[in-house]
Amino acid sequence: MRNSVLVCAAVIGCAISSLAMAAPAGREPVVATRLGPVRGVQVNAVALFNGIPFAQPPIGDLRFAAPLPALAWRGTLDATQPRSPCPQVTRFGQTDASEQEDCLYLNIAVPNVAMGARASKQKLPVIVWLHGGAFVGGSGDIYPLDEFARQANVILVSINYRLGVFGFMTHPGFDARHNGSLGLEDQREALRWVKRNIAAFGGDVNNVTVAGESAGAASVCLQLIAPHESRGLFQKAIVQSIGCALRVPSVEVAQEVGLTVASLVHCDEPASVLSCLRKASVRELLEASVQVSASTAGAFRPSVGSISVPQQPTDALVSGQFVRVPMINGGNRDEMRLYVGYEVAGGASITADNYVDRLKATYGDLALPVAASYPLSDYSSAAAAVGRAQSDFTPGNALNNCVFLDSARLMSRHTSVYEYEFTDADAPPVMDNPGFEMGAVHSAELPYFYPHVSYNQRRNGADVVDSSQALSRQMMAYWGQFVRTGNPNGTGFPIWPLFKTATDVMGLDPKQVGPTDAAAAHQCAFWQALYPDAFRASAH
Repeated sequence: MRNSVLVCAAVIGCAISSLAMAAPAGREPVVATRLGPVRGVQVNAVALFNGIPFAQPPIGDLRFAAPLPALAWRGTLDATQPRSPCPQVTRFGQTDASEQEDCLYLNIAVPNVAMGARASKQKLPVIVWLHGGAFVGGSGDIYPLDEFARQANVILVSINYRLGVFGFMTHPGFDARHNGSLGLEDQREALRWVKRNIAAFGGDVNNVTVAGESAGAASVCLQLIAPHESRGLFQKAIVQSIGCALRVPSVEVAQEVGLTVASLVHCDEPASVLSCLRKASVRELLEASVQVSASTAGAFRPSVGSISVPQQPTDALVSGQFVRVPMINGGNRDEMRLYVGYEVAGGASITADNYVDRLKATYGDLALPVAASYPLSDYSSAAAAVGRAQSDFTPGNALNNCVFLDSARLMSRHTSVYEYEFTDADAPPVMDNPGFEMGAVHSAELPYFYPHVSYNQRRNGADVVDSSQALSRQMMAYWGQFVRTGNPNGTGFPIWPLFKTATDVMGLDPKQVGPTDAAAAHQCAFWQALYPDAFRASAH
């Protein structure tokens, strides 16, 4: 399945500076980084390199420690094949598992146009892409980078970072400076590597955009709210499908998970707990994390109270104490229908008879007014109605459209924000058909940037349908113009307004690209009245 895709997705771009050696047609490109030369491949008029180490392997004494910069290598590094994802178990029966702890690698794609005679004169903007996966899964290797790099004429970098128990577990025996957020530190180390080396690939070290989707988008938010750690590492940010107006647990609360994991692997002695955890096998730690996750939702995610995450994200947005860079922000109309789909695929039955009871699982005693505002007569099925309500607003969850808007309101008081909503109901399927209308679900926009993106090695992602290809090109053009200038607008584009109110949201649909009233579409006034505390910060 994914072999050819991963060669495109995970590889590193070719050179544009005096340090780079442009490859003649049919020959492998070689680029001289500060740590040594790397040899890549050519795919679709793009030079690609896979699996360049940006940090030392986090094994032995470096397990549960902040990342250290990668060491130089001898000879020319073979960067023609992707390296392993970080340790993880399969999720929803779709993603691949991994037990390979040596996983801190990045991938770069550079369009060949940058390798000609103008190469030394023209530096390209850079996007550093942070993958999704709920902080417990995913990798940078699943994204075919070549098409986006070629069409937008940008350098694309995708990275791995430690996940789950290895990257986002908090424990009182860990170094307090980065406790519970080592995955975020991996991301920062990758950004430092880019700052030191991307010029060799023709990249502009002063024009880097950090971007991500889902947990990758949440990671962007967390990079923004740690200015002492992140300032200077990027000049723009793209947040796809998460609301930065979120709250994370404190280190003190989160460390209960770490204590439970340590107990499950028989590391209970405080004096030796760190050395004991470092000796435990990857499989033992993954099995312990599965046990904990079964009873604790979101057990492994960043926590506040270290220099990695020094403040609550919502508080930082209110006060303006974040890295104030231009932003693209937004998400998909039907985000949560994906998870309702997984629920139904797992055997759950959501019908007209149990519709209100199912809403109670999310909204408790407020299920009746929610049911009245989302009558079944407006939807093709009860499952679709539940998914639409949750996609509009879910308490305690930053993956919904009213929180996306709330985040934009807060951030736009301090920096320029371009808000979007992706609504293509014909997007390639993210999962097998669960038997109800899915629409533009969570992660459905990814193939519009990364054609054939897939979550495992068993199959390629589906094509974007012909009627949506123009939208895909338009989205790449908007994103590319934004990373170049901080403004997505360009000649021949429908005007994307700067966000000031909810009517300034750019609707991205193959039938029409243009501003829309997202607050009205998602009944945000209703949700704000129902859950005033969830929106209180933006009211001030």
